[in-house]
Amino acid sequence: MKPFVLSLAVLAAAMTVVTAAAQPADSLVRRETLAEARYLKSIFKTDAAIERLSTLVRPEVFDEEVLSELADCHFTNGDYATAAGTYQLLSLRAPDNLFYQIREMQLAFRMKDYLASASLARGVLARDSIPAVVALAGDAWNLAGQSDSALVYYRQALALKPLNEAVVSKAANILLSDKDYEGVIAMTDDYLALDPDNFTVAPIQGLAYYLNSQYDSSLVIFQQLEDLGADNYALHYYLGQSYWHTNVPYMAERELLKAWALDSSDANLAWTIAAVKTDMLRSFENVRPWLEKTEAMIQPDSSLVSRIHQQYGTGYYGENQFDQAIAHYKEAYRYNPSYIQALSTIAYCYERQKKYKQALEYYEKYLKVARPGSRGYEFARKSVEMLKGEIFMEE
Repeated sequence: MKPFVLSLAVLAAAMTVVTAAAQPADSLVRRETLAEARYLKSIFKTDAAIERLSTLVRPEVFDEEVLSELADCHFTNGDYATAAGTYQLLSLRAPDNLFYQIREMQLAFRMKDYLASASLARGVLARDSIPAVVALAGDAWNLAGQSDSALVYYRQALALKPLNEAVVSKAANILLSDKDYEGVIAMTDDYLALDPDNFTVAPIQGLAYYLNSQYDSSLVIFQQLEDLGADNYALHYYLGQSYWHTNVPYMAERELLKAWALDSSDANLAWTIAAVKTDMLRSFENVRPWLEKTEAMIQPDSSLVSRIHQQYGTGYYGENQFDQAIAHYKEAYRYNPSYIQALSTIAYCYERQKKYKQALEYYEKYLKVARPGSRGYEFARKSVEMLKGEIFMEE
């Protein structure tokens, strides 16, 4: 676990070995200051509350009540490192208070030290099986990239609290990524037995059935959700796909068009609609617009593709691999005709290969579009004169 940073006052208190019977000085001042700090905290003036509480911290006395208030102020104020250090001290000096350990665990999680959070959670759970702590331990392992450990804790959390749709969703995502569709179906079955119309868990089960090629089952679930009033892209998309796979194309078309109305950015959806219309023996005039939509969406960004080929060309040119450089510069120019420098560079590559006729062709192409008088223009013009002489001598 990463070391926490303690404030000077807290550190001084931590270094002092005092008996539990030690009492803070001036109890009246202490009570008044505590009351004032609590009021300031209640009206969200936490900086002022911290300032007041700090006056009560004494290196010779461990005052749990003051330090607990101070830690909570730092927590509320978003100063997680200082809050964590203070709660760590409180845990050491008051080990029976489970709240301090839980706060340490939460703070490690918020500071994205997920392995430390999971370790702290293990300590808490050794004393008490708290469902929320078990679930948070699962989240910590999950975010630490330890999905197997996360799944263990998620299953424990569901054993303690079966109706936790957030945990089911996270656990199911792990199982889906592992393509354990039967595992997802079993887990969601347990939940839906208690809450059959849940709008979060039922779609997960429907997706698992669909991905497991159990299209009759996925159709039933998604249709029930639609009948209950669900209306979103994923619902209509997978319901439409389920109808298509169960050979009910007219219903598939209806649902897929609903999905398209909600999100018209999916090329695969456009193609599927075209395919469904074809299965329904619709005229090509009815199918063709959907093919055109698909084609338009999968066209690459020509300027980006040109830049990619430029980079390839530059790399090969630098290594004197002129054939490869020429091929990429030609592609760069094809995707972006305003990139006229490609013509001059292609010509120069040919010139380096002593392919003078091809070099002359591309220099002349460049001169037709280049700005007269520019450095590139003058270079190409002089190169043309030289190449004509070389070609004459060869002939």
